[in-house]
Amino acid sequence: MDLRLTGKTVLITGASQGIGAGLAKAFAEEGCHLHLTARNVANLTAVRDEITQAFPAVTVTLHPIDLTEAGACEKLAAAVGDVDILVNNAGVIPSGSLFDVDEAKWRAGWELKVFGYINLCRLYYPRMKAAGGGVIINNIGNGGEISDPRYIAGAVGNASLMAFTRALGGSSLDDNIRVVGVNPGPVDTDRIYNMLKKRASDLYGDPGRFMELAATYPLGRAAHVHEITDLIVFLASFRSGYTTGTVFTVDGGIASRRSIV
Repeated sequence: MDLRLTGKTVLITGASQGIGAGLAKAFAEEGCHLHLTARNVANLTAVRDEITQAFPAVTVTLHPIDLTEAGACEKLAAAVGDVDILVNNAGVIPSGSLFDVDEAKWRAGWELKVFGYINLCRLYYPRMKAAGGGVIINNIGNGGEISDPRYIAGAVGNASLMAFTRALGGSSLDDNIRVVGVNPGPVDTDRIYNMLKKRASDLYGDPGRFMELAATYPLGRAAHVHEITDLIVFLASFRSGYTTGTVFTVDGGIASRRSIV
């Protein structure tokens, strides 16, 4: 299937590892030129080197920056310039109950993910409108649907980003801009296993039993990275040109496993 993405310019935040690194490779495979940002310079460089070796026609520009710093989003937008596609992906909101996550950790998690997404949308929406259109993809997370009290900061933050995506994307097609959200469930990255280790420690007193929790997932596993990135690349393409103001959940049905008892 030709997605007609060749030559498009994509900005991906949080691109040094996990889903972000997978997204960089997936868009590169489609012939997109990339602007990648994250705090970890070494990891970003490794991602770039792998991409340029596999796809020499693709341009990869790195922007090592901490998006929680004052004015960081503005500096990033000024350095990157116009893009066809913005993928908001950076951010790790800490797990834990209301009493586990103190105010400082809560605010720091939201500063990067919730306000980081909002601020980049605020900067790039007008630029895309002036350029004649564009696509914004917000990689959010199914925590906003499940409302787990043991992930309360993330549940509330993700729910707010889901509402933000729908509110912004509802009328954005009037400006030829599409705003779409994706809610991954557990994905085969270091992040999910670190969360499981913490939960195994809380439940069993032994973080080494984390794979017992992973075995309870649908199909007995977390999602493969490509099962998330392939969807995002498709949503960013003209093939999904009538899609905006909505959020797609990819979690093996976890968020839908509700019961009346």
